Amino acid sequence: MERGGRVSSNLAIDNMHARNLKKSQLGGVVFVCTNNTIRECLLKQLFGLPGQHFSYVKNIDPGLPLFLFNYSDRKLYGIYEAASSGQMNINPYGWTSDGAQRTPYPAQVQIHVRLQCQPLREEQFKPIIADNYYNHNQFWFELDHVQTSKLMSLSASLAVSPGTSVLTQKMEKWGNISQPGPLPKSRVQDVDNQRGKDQLDMTAVEQEEKELIFKKLQELALRSEPQASSLRDGTEDSPPMHDMHLEEKASAEEQMGSEEKNDDNPGTFCQSTISQLVQGMEELKAFRTEQTLKMGLLEQKLVEAEEQIQQLKDRCMMLESMSTPSKEHNDETVNNLFEEEQLDPSDAIHLMGGYDGESWLSTFSLYFPSQDAMKSLRPMSSVRSYASVVQFHEELYVFGGGNGQLWYDTVESYNPANDQWTPRPSLTKKKGSLAGATLNEKIFAIGGGNGVECFADVEMLVIDIGKWIPTRSMLQKRFALAAVELNGVVYATGGFDGSDYSKYCNMPFLLFHH
Repeated sequence: MERGGRVSSNLAIDNMHARNLKKSQLGGVVFVCTNNTIRECLLKQLFGLPGQHFSYVKNIDPGLPLFLFNYSDRKLYGIYEAASSGQMNINPYGWTSDGAQRTPYPAQVQIHVRLQCQPLREEQFKPIIADNYYNHNQFWFELDHVQTSKLMSLSASLAVSPGTSVLTQKMEKWGNISQPGPLPKSRVQDVDNQRGKDQLDMTAVEQEEKELIFKKLQELALRSEPQASSLRDGTEDSPPMHDMHLEEKASAEEQMGSEEKNDDNPGTFCQSTISQLVQGMEELKAFRTEQTLKMGLLEQKLVEAEEQIQQLKDRCMMLESMSTPSKEHNDETVNNLFEEEQLDPSDAIHLMGGYDGESWLSTFSLYFPSQDAMKSLRPMSSVRSYASVVQFHEELYVFGGGNGQLWYDTVESYNPANDQWTPRPSLTKKKGSLAGATLNEKIFAIGGGNGVECFADVEMLVIDIGKWIPTRSMLQKRFALAAVELNGVVYATGGFDGSDYSKYCNMPFLLFHH
């Protein structure tokens, strides 16, 4: 990635080149940078990729191992780990020159260092991820568990000692440090954890600062002994100490560029060392200023989290005042509210109507397999079983079916935005156990039966005219069949033709082609 620029063709990886590992198979992720962007990645502790990579960045959970590949020097830096889930636009203006445009790398994750190691050259790590290379110098960024484990073992063998981290070395080269980017909203626990990590980072920096100053002073004292001896032996015309300091400071840049001359002149060496110490102190102060600003942002997030907690407490008190059940019942109600707020409808299975062995049902519910939870929604307008359901324009259309005695031609749709059912135009005949599919902005009702005969009929709902129109029938009658649209083609499979089940149930045929 280039700071303030677009992704060049040799850096971007098309979605078709992604490995598309499942979340359970994802062992780690490689993010990318260049010499122009690595500084911001490490200082702001934020990695990013172009938006098309969000298909697997979203599978990143806190603690997942991460690596940073520098396209400029073809080296792999690590070991890092995710400090947040993979999200879009944690910092909407990251890696831009002035924040006036949106970031070109919105698939982002916050990070922190797991273990500081020397970077791996490409010839070192390439054999481990050889299967990821889809051409000579480009590879997939998704790592499985075996690849991740081997990369971590290799990097750990090159771990650096405390106080000589790669990040610290780069900070000394960079000088002035940019301000941290905006942080995402988080829960109170995340804020407290990050706050503790930042305090540890500040302590480590202060310790490194003390060790650096002590080491430089020791070297200064050893190198200054010959000069001190000459002073004790009677140099009368030496200038005052404060004047000498001013002269040394005035010519610091010129003398720092002549290392051989400095080695021959102890006084010049002292001057160079002092200049380096002053510069190091300024860089450490700038880093401390950045950490202070970051702590301020975290404290602001903590205040916001505390306000949210207070709002939830107020809500609980309101619920307690509106009812008189036992405390156990109140606790259960509050827990249910928390669980419902965290349920994602896109991960749910829709359950509609049916028969429970005693009654025909009009119920409509969502089942969340990941949490083994059920949520009830507004029921259908009538009991309905053996119906067909399709999704069309963010709504669910239910058509046909029956109640055990009568077959329906009625159609209704459900809008999740307002939890409402709406009547729709009726089918051309009453039937159930039919199939449904959508294609070219139309809904198709395929086959089915009425308990007396089976149908090969196909009809389609044209929303613009609000009517079901008969269209080309299937080649054979099919009751209790299945249908699906794939690549602009509708396929119908299986079913009962009135006398026998189709022996071509695994041989789909073409209904419509886009």
